[in-house]
Amino acid sequence: MQASLMHLRVLLPFQVFADEAGVSRIVAETTSGSFGLLPHRLDCVAALVPGILVYQCAGREEVYVAVDEGVLAKTGAEVLISVRRALHGADLGQLRDAVVQDFLSRNAREQDLRAVLARLEAGFMHRFAGFEHD
Repeated sequence: MQASLMHLRVLLPFQVFADEAGVSRIVAETTSGSFGLLPHRLDCVAALVPGILVYQCAGREEVYVAVDEGVLAKTGAEVLISVRRALHGADLGQLRDAVVQDFLSRNAREQDLRAVLARLEAGFMHRFAGFEHD
């Protein structure tokens, strides 16, 4: 890797999502708006919001990644991005469709989980109230 390029790693809670050497630029969404990184930028840390992460490796097309909230840390040529969820997309249209599909399926699963938890809680409260009467 040339000294004028960065090494990007996107980390998820359970795996390394992306490990790219030779990255020439990165653009991420932060709580303050879009945030751009070039190789010679000073070291920094930024809180990320859900949005599109864009990076480009030397001589290649831009890469788009939909990310959930997380944190970005740049130290020298190393850039670590730690997020809860991430999805690759060849282009923005395809990425949008993938995000909608993923979030819809997750929302449906989360609704099912909330319903199960509500039933468990109601059952617990009913049994707990029964102990008070004994």
